[in-house]
Amino acid sequence: MTTLDLQMDVTDLTAAIVDVESVSGNEKALADAVEAALRALPHLEVVRDGDSVIARTDLGRAERVLLAGHLDTVPLNGNLPSRREGDRLYGCGTTDMKAGVAVQLRLAALLTEPSRDVTYVFYECEEIEAARNGLKRLAETRPELLAADFAVLMEPTGGLIEGGCQGTLRVEVTACGERAHSARAWMGSNAIHAAAEILDRLRAYEPAQPVVDGLEYHEGLNAVFISGGVAGNVIPDECVVTVNYRFAPDKSVDEAEEYVRAFFDGFEVKPVDAAPGARPGLHRPAARAFVAETGADVRAKLGWTDVARFDSLGVPAVNYGPGHPTLAHTRDEYVDLPLITDAESRLLAWLR
Repeated sequence: MTTLDLQMDVTDLTAAIVDVESVSGNEKALADAVEAALRALPHLEVVRDGDSVIARTDLGRAERVLLAGHLDTVPLNGNLPSRREGDRLYGCGTTDMKAGVAVQLRLAALLTEPSRDVTYVFYECEEIEAARNGLKRLAETRPELLAADFAVLMEPTGGLIEGGCQGTLRVEVTACGERAHSARAWMGSNAIHAAAEILDRLRAYEPAQPVVDGLEYHEGLNAVFISGGVAGNVIPDECVVTVNYRFAPDKSVDEAEEYVRAFFDGFEVKPVDAAPGARPGLHRPAARAFVAETGADVRAKLGWTDVARFDSLGVPAVNYGPGHPTLAHTRDEYVDLPLITDAESRLLAWLR
């Protein structure tokens, strides 16, 4: 079994974690190593749930904070084992988000008597369908393990604090027609041609940029798939455009759906997937203290992350971690080593 030495420098620990392949659904080896390393620390209570590992201090502090990170990565792309080039560590999962996991593990080892009680959550299956997400399962079956006054999701943010997250809604917008032989097209109605109106509306869309809790979000409404056609000699009677709406956290899923239905008035709109956003919650005391004590700049999170799961539990949460979000899932994914040591230093200063 892989052994993780939590006394290693955080950058060396990151490389060791990266080199344990953990594509979604295959996290067991890494979860075993994380669990073993944490169980060796007498100041922590450790719980294993599937391939998720939770470790907690229980010192009776007035406040509990939670640090969370996922163990899985997207499929490999010829980018393991890891390699160093100057101040960069290359490899699958370096930025998303094994550098953040390494910081969590170092904090768990070093903070034997933190100023706040701390819960460390390492979970599986974040990069695939939500039904398999380990944090989702914990929220539904073991919510007491996620109880906290404030949570930090160690997703890559380039060392900035990203508040809240956008919601996401996916719908199918259908243009209807009437079938006919393509040699006598006038006897039918071409649904693919009718779908041009859907695309015209999308081209004319002007994204809203609402300010929520002091942070500016940037919404988006985009076609992501289009399907239609019956045969090479048939006028199609249906064309479906799949549209993704990324909406600011001042809207609920129901309000987002109402907006999209109105936008495509005259067409059939069928929701197929949705997840609510999360407000930044930066006005709450624990969040204000985190911003002040880490000294990191703050911006809105453009995208959906698991902070929304904490929001649904009434736990304010932010995204903060080493690594660059724009490098996630790329073949040449890397993390700047100084960002890892900086994140470790800032979080240690906050929790000591």
